[in-house]
Amino acid sequence: MSTVLKSDVQEARAASPSGGGPAGLKLSTRLARLNIPGGLGGWIWLAVIILPVYYVVITSLKTQAGYFGQNPLAVPTSPTLENYQMVLEADFATYFLNSAIVTLGSVIPAVLVSFMASFAIVRGSGRFLKLVNGAFLMGLAIPLQATIIPIYLMIIRLNLYDSLLALMLPSIAFAIPLTVLILSNFIRDVPNELFESMRLDGCSEWQTMWRLALPLTRPAIVTVAIYNGLNVWNGFLLPLVLTQSPGLRVLPLGLWTFQGEYSVNIPAVLASVVLSTLPILVLYIIGRRQLLAGLTAGFSK
Repeated sequence: MSTVLKSDVQEARAASPSGGGPAGLKLSTRLARLNIPGGLGGWIWLAVIILPVYYVVITSLKTQAGYFGQNPLAVPTSPTLENYQMVLEADFATYFLNSAIVTLGSVIPAVLVSFMASFAIVRGSGRFLKLVNGAFLMGLAIPLQATIIPIYLMIIRLNLYDSLLALMLPSIAFAIPLTVLILSNFIRDVPNELFESMRLDGCSEWQTMWRLALPLTRPAIVTVAIYNGLNVWNGFLLPLVLTQSPGLRVLPLGLWTFQGEYSVNIPAVLASVVLSTLPILVLYIIGRRQLLAGLTAGFSK
């Protein structure tokens, strides 16, 4: 009887996490591998990121009197959706449609042209393609603010001032250099044997580009599309300089609607910020996996 009890106790100790069995060894190894400073830093960084988001959301649910009469970080005692109603009634749909048109009209041509240029740079040879690649890389060093006056003069000469096309063309030009850099590095990681097998099957370079390179570079394409879409969607300088009609305002300029001569309706402004952020959030949720894959690949060589 005592022998049976001793064996049961030994089995229980081996199975318990605090014992010396395999489970205990796994637990002790896991505790030894914990990076407590890194985890603490991650939680602090998460709090730093979430705090502004929390402030924007709760402030958009306050009235102006409630905003000035209580702690800015306090939860509103009587939440209201009047600010969202005010934003929707102040031509928000027009501003949203203009932003969507400019974003899609800029991102799609920029990604398409950049993809074909990247394929030609990687798969082609010759001095001309090297010069083109160098020109694209030089474009990364030119900021938008340094070219705003020449862009304004060219738009005036082309009779495109105060039009959505005047916003699309410069946005396409400034999106191409970085897009070519990312896509060309991604295409270089595609094994050369795949291109050779496509050539042996009788496919032309055009067919190889669309049937092989395009599916394999989809994560990078989604990455640059989201990145360029964010830049165009949040763009303020080009719409400010190249448009003036109220019907052609994009969302960043539409925020001026809630700015009076002597005061600013901060809850209404933040309500418009929340509404303008929702499409980007939905786009990120849809393309999250592709975005992460594109950010962690393509630069291995």
